[in-house]
Amino acid sequence: MRAWRRTITLACMSKNISSLSGRDGRELDDALWERLQQAAEATGTPERAVLTAIADDFLVGEAVTYGTSSFYDFLKEENKGRKAYVCNGSACLVAGTQDKVHHALARHFKPEEIGHMCCLGRCHENSAFNIGGRNYSGDSVDHMDALVKEVRDGGAHTVAANGVHHVGTTMAAPILTAPMPPLPEFYAIWEQALKGDPRDVLNEIKVATIRGRGGAGFPMGFKLEACRNAEDTTGNGTPRKYIVCNADEGDPAAFSDRYLLEQRPHRVLLGMMLAGYCVGADTGVLYIRAEYPEAVEAVKAAVRELEANGWIGTDIKGSGFSYRFKVIKAAGAYVCGEETALLNSIEGKRGEVRTRPPYPAQQGLFNRPTVVNNVETLACVPWVVAHGGAAFAKLGSEKSNGSKLVCLDSGFKRPGLYEVECGTPLRRVIDELGQGFARPTKALHIGGPLGGIVPLHKVDALGIDFESFQKEGFLLGHASVLSIPQDFPMVAYLEHLFEFTAMESCGKCFPCRIGSTRGKELIQGARQGRRIDRALFNDLVETMEIGSLCALGGGLPLGVRNTLQYFGEELRDYFA
Repeated sequence: MRAWRRTITLACMSKNISSLSGRDGRELDDALWERLQQAAEATGTPERAVLTAIADDFLVGEAVTYGTSSFYDFLKEENKGRKAYVCNGSACLVAGTQDKVHHALARHFKPEEIGHMCCLGRCHENSAFNIGGRNYSGDSVDHMDALVKEVRDGGAHTVAANGVHHVGTTMAAPILTAPMPPLPEFYAIWEQALKGDPRDVLNEIKVATIRGRGGAGFPMGFKLEACRNAEDTTGNGTPRKYIVCNADEGDPAAFSDRYLLEQRPHRVLLGMMLAGYCVGADTGVLYIRAEYPEAVEAVKAAVRELEANGWIGTDIKGSGFSYRFKVIKAAGAYVCGEETALLNSIEGKRGEVRTRPPYPAQQGLFNRPTVVNNVETLACVPWVVAHGGAAFAKLGSEKSNGSKLVCLDSGFKRPGLYEVECGTPLRRVIDELGQGFARPTKALHIGGPLGGIVPLHKVDALGIDFESFQKEGFLLGHASVLSIPQDFPMVAYLEHLFEFTAMESCGKCFPCRIGSTRGKELIQGARQGRRIDRALFNDLVETMEIGSLCALGGGLPLGVRNTLQYFGEELRDYFA
């Protein structure tokens, strides 16, 4: 009974904080989240006195502002004085490039001035790091002396940041990687839509059967219709609904969102605008990970172009419809890729997962109806509206329509980003597009740290679609493809996955918070000669899978089980 009452009390407190930070004049105009970030700009973390002042200003307790700032990598006290960051993502780990990066930075910075970021989206060439607020990779590390001097002198950037990757496709008429037409031609779709019935836009999206490209594969049209039918019942100022773009792509080996945000931002923005029009939302919010600083600037520049051309604002083109954008930079928390943790973050709270129901479509950002979709999902919408939902539905397989962006890491001879029709054989992606492996490889980790680990003999059973991966016991997820080298120990990779989950857990549920830590400890012990009781380990993994609130703790067991199933002989000496 006490635990139940405590859960209800905490839920009510959280809703109250959402209401306070969502008031007119605060909300996104003077946001609690941005105030906390501004307070951290000088030193990397807010001072206690400033946190108290912000709490007083927003009528919330100091525990809220302190609790929030202590949660995020780039706000917490440990971030104070940090001047450089090394990528510690899975792709850079297996590539073995990061020791060199760390040594190069250590020539110029004290140990306490060097932190970590995961992941910078430079998985196609590795050696990734961040300095002076910019990302670098590839051979940039070989020019560290000149780079550090530029940053300290505040001069022009002459050292190449790299990060450019190959972009290809198997499609005669690609959807997402096609060249961008002139903006007036592209936004003619928008001007035409504004003259019609919003329900027509929604119907085309439903006919297309767009499934979420972020990993879960949930039908987009279902979310939009639920939000359209919901009402803002908060009574907290101006009634409104939101379209939120989840641009917190944190899966190592995934850089498709980075590509779209930096190279095709208008596809994403127009997708959000059309989604907003069909549900009656007047606000689009993009939550972009701090590890993608170039993407943040590219999207802000694109929003300014929209404003200059009158495609957003009040009473757009005399249609009576109004729309605005807010671009929000995250502060380092992988779990905020989960939609409800992301919403909490925008509200200025810890990025903890919410229990559901209610679902965001009924009670989301600031307790108002909200649709959350990822970057690639939203970028599909303009094509669907322009060409019709039926044309999109004809592409792909029975249950996976349209196209999919696939990312190949540096373990391929031609790493990069590829757009393929859903259902394309994975073998074709590897051999034709990636041109085979650049190093001896024993497995593919597909779909990020929570995806499946695929042995090479299973490749021919898989296509780039949800159903084949599910049938074979894997997960397509973001369609990021990380190649695990033949000489990289699977026990070390398992330790890395548990350590990553323990570090990134929001801490709200015990199975994830404690289970990931215990898993890490067990594997570390096994590597030191203390063999793991297999029954105990199986119980731990099962508890995480069925007891975790979200896919962070609940998704990790998939890859763990795949590894135990297909690499049991390699792991035999570590288990009793």
